[in-house]
Order: sequence, then C-alpha cells, then structure tokens
Amino acid sequence: MSNASPVSVNARAWALLQDMINNAEELKIGVSTGSLGETLIDAGSAVPGSIAAGLQLARICMGGLGTVTLLPDQTLENWPFSVSVASSNPVTSCLASQYAGWSLHHKDENGSFFALGSGPARALARGEKLFEELTYRDESTHAVLVLEAAKPPPAAIVERVARECRVAPENLGIIYAPTQSLAGSVQVVGRVLEVALHKTHELHFPLENVVDGIASAPLPPPHPDFVTAMGRTNDAIIFAGRVHLFVKGSAEEARKLAEQLPASTSRDYGKPFKDIFAAVKGDFYKIDPSLFSPAEVLVTAIETGETFRAGKRDQALLDASFN
Repeated sequence: MSNASPVSVNARAWALLQDMINNAEELKIGVSTGSLGETLIDAGSAVPGSIAAGLQLARICMGGLGTVTLLPDQTLENWPFSVSVASSNPVTSCLASQYAGWSLHHKDENGSFFALGSGPARALARGEKLFEELTYRDESTHAVLVLEAAKPPPAAIVERVARECRVAPENLGIIYAPTQSLAGSVQVVGRVLEVALHKTHELHFPLENVVDGIASAPLPPPHPDFVTAMGRTNDAIIFAGRVHLFVKGSAEEARKLAEQLPASTSRDYGKPFKDIFAAVKGDFYKIDPSLFSPAEVLVTAIETGETFRAGKRDQALLDASFN
C-alpha cells in the first residue's frame, strides 16, 4: 500500500507550469526544451520576466498549496505594495516543497554550476535530512524544480534530478530566475511564510501543531547587483515581514513560539543584510540563523482562542535597505 498523500504537490505544480507556458508572452518568460527533453522556463535571465511571473513562480514553489497575491499596504509609507501568502497546509507547502534545501552543484571542463533547488521536486527526491521528520510523501510521474539562478542547469544536473525524482527527463520542468530579476525578487519575498515555518522547526515546535498560516512582506525594488538584490529580498522579510500562525497545543507553547520567532531576537539584527553579508566576507554560515524570520509575529492558540504578539516592523531599516 502506498504511503503517498492523495494531494500531489508535483501534479498541482505541473498544471501551474503549463499555465505559465500558455501565457509565456504575457508573462515575458522564455520556454525551451533542454538536451534531455526537460522543459526549461527562463523567468528573468535572458528575458525580462515580470511581477506576475514571480507570483506564479511562488505558487509553483508551494506546490499549488498556497495563495500568493500582490496587495496594497498602506502601513509602510514608502513601500505601498506587499506580497501576501497563505496556506492551509503550511508544513507541506512551505517545508516539503518551497524551502530551498536541495544543494545542486556540478563542475566539468565547461565550468561550474551551483544552485539551491526548491519546489515540489524535493518531495519526490526526499534526499534532505529535513524529510526524516516530514511525513508528507508525493508520488507523481512529473516533477517541477525551481532554481534561483541566472542560467539553466547542465545536463548532468538534469539527469540527477530526474533520476532522484524517479521521473523521465521529458516529464521534468525546471524554472530559473536570478534574484536580481522581477520574478526572482517576488518569489524570494514570497517565502515569508516558509521562513517562519523553518524557524519554527529550528525552535523545535511540533510541526504537526501548525495548522494554518498567513504572511506578507513588502515588494522590494530589484537591483542589478546580486548582493544588493539578495539583501533587499532578505530585508523585506527581516524588517517588515508579518506572519500569523494558527497552532494546536497549549497557550504557553504558543506564547513561547511568538516570543522566539521575530528576526529581532537575532544577535545580527539591526543593519541591512548587505552590510551583514559583507562583514562575514560572504560566509552565510557565520550569520546567526535566527535572523532569517519575519519582523512581526502573531501566534494564535486555536484551542484557547488566545493570540500572542511579538516583534515589530522597522521602517527606517527597510528604507536604508531599499533606497
């Protein structure tokens, strides 16, 4: 008997991928077929891409189990639009699918390639340590992978992904967009709920007790420099991201989670991410992991009806990053 969930994140994402292909001209994306028959979508490298493409890319990252929209936000004076994310299956959509946890690298005579893979293909490969704790399993004849990259992966990476996902290469879709692009920046900020879920996991809060979640973060202006663009997408979440989690369990556990979640609990909080990145000479592992979290947190204990709040958004630090 199969242990797979009746909901397939890859089947849902494949349908969203086809929708992107059907609207390629409108979304300003490029569609091609790779050397092994895989479908390649350029969402912002050799083509302009678009905010709309980034929203669809974020939905695909979540395996079709989340809504991602662009909404007006009058609470931030200088940055009036936010990416809003919601999921009734937050652990599956965010951690089993959206989280960028698949390290993909290859080096040959033509050069080197490195990217972190995200999206529902991860739920088929299940090669990361995180999947030892996640009960969700997917079975699908198709797989979709998202890469925060400026170029498509080499054939060796495509072959590996298809093999580990147990799908034919022609049933594999790969979407790539650099952080500097419109679509790339939108899909990164669209991880605001996922970032909160990942930190929730790191705090050892029982994932099975997280039953629903909504979040938002301001849409940052893209920048042609990679480090600046990366800094802005991180700062959108760290300085102005908001999340509301709905959890089972005791009110005390909900209160404790709310107090520990905000980015301001990190020792590295207080200056733009670009400056932090420069101070550690580009070594991510020297940055306090607790920094990667939304600025403002609400946690509702659904069994008691109590809501706990912690953290706050910082307009000045956001302006320092975005301007």
